[in-house]
Amino acid sequence: MLAALGPGVIFMALAQGSGELIWWPYIIAKYGLSFLFLLLPACLLQFPVIYEIGRYTLLTGESIFQGFIRLNRFFALCLWILMTLSFLWFGAFAAAGGTSLAALTNFPTGWTARAQTLWWGYLSMFVFLTAVLLSNVIYRLVETFMWGVALVTLAGLLWASANTEALRVFPEFIKALVVPDLTMPRPWDRADATILLTAITFAGLGGFWTLFYSYWVRDKGAGMAHYMGRITGPITGRAEAIPASGATPGNDEGLLHVRRWRRYLVWDIGIGVGGNLITTLMTCLLAYALLFPTGLLPQGYELAVVQSRFFEVSWGALGRILFLVVAAAFLSDTWLATVDAVSRIHTDCVYAFFPRSQSLSVRFWYLAFLFLLTGITAATMVFAEPGPLILLSAVIGFVGTVLFSVALIFLNHVYLPRHLPGAARPGKLNLIFLCISCVAYALLAVAYLLTVTGLI
Repeated sequence: MLAALGPGVIFMALAQGSGELIWWPYIIAKYGLSFLFLLLPACLLQFPVIYEIGRYTLLTGESIFQGFIRLNRFFALCLWILMTLSFLWFGAFAAAGGTSLAALTNFPTGWTARAQTLWWGYLSMFVFLTAVLLSNVIYRLVETFMWGVALVTLAGLLWASANTEALRVFPEFIKALVVPDLTMPRPWDRADATILLTAITFAGLGGFWTLFYSYWVRDKGAGMAHYMGRITGPITGRAEAIPASGATPGNDEGLLHVRRWRRYLVWDIGIGVGGNLITTLMTCLLAYALLFPTGLLPQGYELAVVQSRFFEVSWGALGRILFLVVAAAFLSDTWLATVDAVSRIHTDCVYAFFPRSQSLSVRFWYLAFLFLLTGITAATMVFAEPGPLILLSAVIGFVGTVLFSVALIFLNHVYLPRHLPGAARPGKLNLIFLCISCVAYALLAVAYLLTVTGLI
């Protein structure tokens, strides 16, 4: 089981780069504990959706987008277009990580905060792109790096949360997590509706990021994905997409492992969702203890810098440096995992929708999209501050979440069971939990639309 874990760790490390560091601390710093009770349900709502995404790949060896294409090609095409629009701006996460590195180094000296942020953002993208090109198996690079990010983040936040100010407010913080605190310290700002939506959507991965889990499971070789291939780097990789075994499974081989595969999914996703919840709680606790009393908010080109100033007051220069390192790890890794996964999805869809594209290798298309997305995100980074770009991506992603969550019901509980033996078919409890998540996301979308249009 320990050897099989990995996709959930990538999930946790990637999820740490948005809602955990940026939007939940913003909401807590501005409105205190008023919305904290939404955090736990927001994280748990993702579990049934991620489980169904992972289960499809475990049982078929295919990516989730291949499943959507099997379900309905037109729907899959629309979803692909929406996803493409959503990920035009994910370079903003590299810029957000640059805010930490710029504040940590004040380099290049004499430059404005914006210029320093962009310089570090571009440098981190270059370093990660080089690492991908030099890697033997690209998934192993991503997983190894994410293990490091997750461990550094957890250790840093645990150390920071031991502050006396954080411990002093801990009891009321935990109470507000379960019992809503309806006494808002300041009037609700309708402009924050998108931010609150983003915080809920990114309490975990959220949006189209959730679909990445299928590709990590596939490249990990879990379940029937053991018989699929991997993409290797163009420089050190000796071959591409080599099957993990030259044999094909017997009729009963997979059935012997179905129960273990389900248990594996629960453990792996539990690490991703649970670890993400713990880190989010710690950043919210610190925001409530250190930011809320002063009214300062993380925003603009100081998304990850405001918090560090308070750490500096509490723990000196070492505390400031530690937080900025943690914040840089939080945010910069998002670009690496995202550019890899989105390139895989585009390759997947091009092969499916344009058969002539199969005359070129999987590795060719993967690298083509890798370079294309690097160029696009490098260009969009200069259009606006990181915050608005991340918000725009979140809104598009929320629409996609509602659509593909409903599609999972038809894919895994209507279409797929026809092709599975009884032992591998899902139970009714799976369907109930998935439907609850779908209804919740739909209601949140309606509430958001009513809020921004001024009807409520």
